[in-house]
Amino acid sequence: MARYVIVIEGDGSANYSACAPDLPGVVATGGTLEECEAGMREAIAFHIEGLRLAGEPVPPPTSHVATVTVAA
Repeated sequence: MARYVIVIEGDGSANYSACAPDLPGVVATGGTLEECEAGMREAIAFHIEGLRLAGEPVPPPTSHVATVTVAA
């Protein structure tokens, strides 16, 4: 089992969208954070399945996440 970083964007006023930095082109949207995250799980699993079926290597997760605090 691999743990891929996903980046979710949105402020709650509309749909959320997400991408996976280690898997270019894998994206999902959702009306809530939970829907968006679930969509990304499905999109990543589908992408990895396609890579395996095509005999392509599955990129390992390499992205790291950090948050920083700055004066705004």
